[in-house]
Amino acid sequence: MTKSFRNGLFFLIPTIVLLDQWSKGLILNEPTFNALGCLDRTERCGHIDVLPFFDLHMVWNRGISFGIGQSEGIMRWLLVILTTAIAIGFTVWLLRASRRLTGIALAMVIGGAFGNVIDRVRFGAVVDFLDFSGILRPYFFNYVFNVADAAISVGAVLLFADQFLMSRQDKAAGAVTEDEARTPQ
Repeated sequence: MTKSFRNGLFFLIPTIVLLDQWSKGLILNEPTFNALGCLDRTERCGHIDVLPFFDLHMVWNRGISFGIGQSEGIMRWLLVILTTAIAIGFTVWLLRASRRLTGIALAMVIGGAFGNVIDRVRFGAVVDFLDFSGILRPYFFNYVFNVADAAISVGAVLLFADQFLMSRQDKAAGAVTEDEARTPQ
């Protein structure tokens, strides 16, 4: 991966964070959603019906992906530390990555992770608002997410494809993988 391409990836990370925080700011500032009013769970969060399969639905996620592991108090800060540590580890990996797809995938995950960490530090929970449950309802529970979550999910799929599918293709072609290149013989 060229140095200019890698530098572009370090531009992608704050771009994802800014898009994520901007979109969340729109939700937080729209009175219909009552975002700050429902943060302490004493009031209902609002929603706007947009299409039969898509709504804007304000939800505070105090857990991790899919709302698993709801955490408050000290667990909130442990989640902040863990997420930040993972993002830093992925940044080190990004600095060493040689394939473009690896770099793009890692930058997306890092940007998304930092976008959600900002919310968790500011509010103790993550702002989720994109609700495609109308499409998923017969097959899947309600899943409300945000731009950061989308970046993390797409980045994770790309990373899986790159690490497992592309590395197999490289091995079949006789190329040296990133791990093999770093391992002393």
